[in-house]
Amino acid sequence: MKPSFFNDLSLPVIAAPMFLISGPELVIACCKSGVVGTFPALNHRTTEGFEQWVIQIKEELDIFEKKTGKKAAPFGVNLIVHATNMRVQADLEVCVKHKVPIIITSLGAVPELVDTVHSYDGLVYHDVIKKRHAEKATEAGVDGLILVAAGAGGHAGTLHPIPLINEIRNFFKKTILLSGCLSSGKDIASALQMGADFAYMGTRFINVTESNASKDYKQMIIDSSAEDIVYTAAVSGVHGSFLRPSLEAMGITEEQWSKSKKIDFGSELDAAKAEAQAWKTIWSAGQGVTSIRDVQSTESLVTQLKKEFKSSIEEQEKLLEVFK
Repeated sequence: MKPSFFNDLSLPVIAAPMFLISGPELVIACCKSGVVGTFPALNHRTTEGFEQWVIQIKEELDIFEKKTGKKAAPFGVNLIVHATNMRVQADLEVCVKHKVPIIITSLGAVPELVDTVHSYDGLVYHDVIKKRHAEKATEAGVDGLILVAAGAGGHAGTLHPIPLINEIRNFFKKTILLSGCLSSGKDIASALQMGADFAYMGTRFINVTESNASKDYKQMIIDSSAEDIVYTAAVSGVHGSFLRPSLEAMGITEEQWSKSKKIDFGSELDAAKAEAQAWKTIWSAGQGVTSIRDVQSTESLVTQLKKEFKSSIEEQEKLLEVFK
């Protein structure tokens, strides 16, 4: 089931909220280009600063719409719904106050939060890596599920996208977003053919001029292939996908990243700080790096993706004449 804003987009794409990478500049550039831009609330150090980012995004998109007469894509905010996030309630109140169109929840699907967002007609999309998580989120009443398949960046899952989508489509009839190794317009078309409503793209949007990734980070993505992505719990205790060269640069050996590390939050605040520090020096990316060979503006990237997407669909249509 597609949301009401689907037909207003340039492409069926949501740029994923990336820890330390996504900020207001990237979100605004995405929305102006016709794809959904999102960012984690925790990317700003304080709730007050986070609110200023929301205000900035709303104001700039409003100016864009009045000036051009074009409708900008909606934006979204990622909230970490976990006991270690001491700000979740305060950040949620900001979202309600400003009626943030899309809320992306992680590490917990809470019915009360969903009801709160629904009170102002907002949408809640929840990320999952397995069927059990999807069932719990469905019970919580979420509007969409983000299926984080094998090869995705960040805290990725281990399931292939086809069985993951097929399994969850059996009981979930609302919006499905697919994440994992999507870097081109052809990949977006493939995601839709597999049964998703949206392509959920993270790594591809690291290498745009508006992202907060460093020059070295972007160059490492250009220089890397799928084989350079390491899936390990050695960074923070939770399995995630990281660039091999960044692990090696920090002295983390293959022997170390091959071992599982039990998550130990200790002090809740210290745990959050520790993970943030780790991700500043050990860089995450998905296997989609194998298709990324440049850095360009978000507008230019979306134009390229749209061209590739249309070409892919047209090629598929030709097959209908062959296999009548």
